[in-house]
This record gives sequence, C-alpha cells and structure tokens, in this order.
Amino acid sequence: MATILGIDVGGSGIKAALVDTDTGELLSDRHRLETPEPSTPKNLATTVRQLVAEFDYAGDVGCCFPTVVIDGKAKTAGNIDETWRNTQVDAKFEDATGLPFVVLNDADAAGIAEMQLGAGVRLEGMVITITIGTGLGSGVFYNGRLIPNIELGRMPGKDGAPIEFYAGNRARKVNNLSWEEWGPRFNYFLERVARVFSPDHFILGGGVSKKFELYEDAIKVPTAIHVARFRNDAGIIGAAVAAVRRTQD
Repeated sequence: MATILGIDVGGSGIKAALVDTDTGELLSDRHRLETPEPSTPKNLATTVRQLVAEFDYAGDVGCCFPTVVIDGKAKTAGNIDETWRNTQVDAKFEDATGLPFVVLNDADAAGIAEMQLGAGVRLEGMVITITIGTGLGSGVFYNGRLIPNIELGRMPGKDGAPIEFYAGNRARKVNNLSWEEWGPRFNYFLERVARVFSPDHFILGGGVSKKFELYEDAIKVPTAIHVARFRNDAGIIGAAVAAVRRTQD
C-alpha cells in the first residue's frame, strides 16, 4: 500500500487527504481551506503550504488543478487568477512546501480515480468521465489510457458561449431550474459530446452525480451511463494515484 497526500485545488476551496492509492480509501479526515482572494500564485502557494502543514506527512504530493496543465505548467486560468497562466505550478508548490509535487488537470485526476479504482474499472473502448459541478469537467480515456486536457465544457453552446455556462450546475442555480428542467440541458451537452467522440461509456461524477435519479429521465443519449464511485473525493484520489504512478515510472 502506498499512502500519498492528494490535494484538489478549486476555485472556491482547496481540499486534501491522505489516500491509500491501492483502494482509493481516504486514510485521514479531509481538510479544506478557502481559496484565497485574489487567488494569485503567491497567495495560493501560501494556502497550500498551510494545508500541507495540517498533515504529518513528508513525501510526494499529488495535486489536481483547475486549468489545462502540461508538464506541470498551467496553460489557462480557468476559475483562478489570470496570473497563473504559464506558471509552473509544481515548482511553485514545491518551493512553498519543500515537497515534490505532481500536478495535473482536475477533471483528468477525477477520471483517473474512476478508471483505476472506481466505476470505470474493466470498461473498455472510449470512456468519458464528466464532473458536474459549477461547470463541466471532462476526462477522456481510450482503452484505459488518458488523453489529457480535453475540456469539453468549453465547447461553444447554443449562444456561442462555453456550453458549461448553459448546462453546468451554476446555470441551473442562476436560472432557478428544477432538476427536471435542467436535465434536458445536460442531455444536450452529452449529445454534442457523443456526436463528436462516439463514446462507449459516460461516467458522471462531481457533486451533482449524487442527484442523478432526479434528472435521469431526461438523459436520452444512446450511450451507457455510469454514476461515479468517488464523487467529490475523486480529484484528491486521482491526484494521489497519478503521483505514485509517476514516481514509479
């Protein structure tokens, strides 16, 4: 068993826990700190250092981050401060904590957790994990292999704006939609994805996956649907799994 500290950096909060990377079990309480405002590299690195200090831990850290991440560098800004664009995230957090970091996109991390240890185990072909939260995150896998940084929630929607502005959970709340009213919007998103990727399976995760029975009848896309196992802990778990596997390569 490998025990790795996993960190999930979000636009509103930063969560962390120790993870058994063989099973996905959290081996500690999950700690959470508010994402600082503004969420600049300096402020966020300070918060990550404070969060790491809450654990008696020295070792590799897996961290998922809400941007496109290539070789540990943020290539977009997402739901955090614009100054993160083109910042080397792993080096920033390593300097702040003194620990080695493996950093990857947050939706990719959630997908890794499900594919390696959760609802995606033994699923073959094209599998797309969707994290339904404020927006819509996505992880794309072909025969178990991750195709990183594919942000399907950023596809143009009906009005040309990113489709997650129409079909994400923030849109449901802002427009005061019932689950029955919101369901067709999310189905529209899935239909767009299915038309382009022809997936064999969708895995639905994130906080909204807990409410699946409330909008299930609106989902008409002809693709097998699975509800994620790890839900809001998937980012923490997937980041930890990515860290231990990166260090073993």
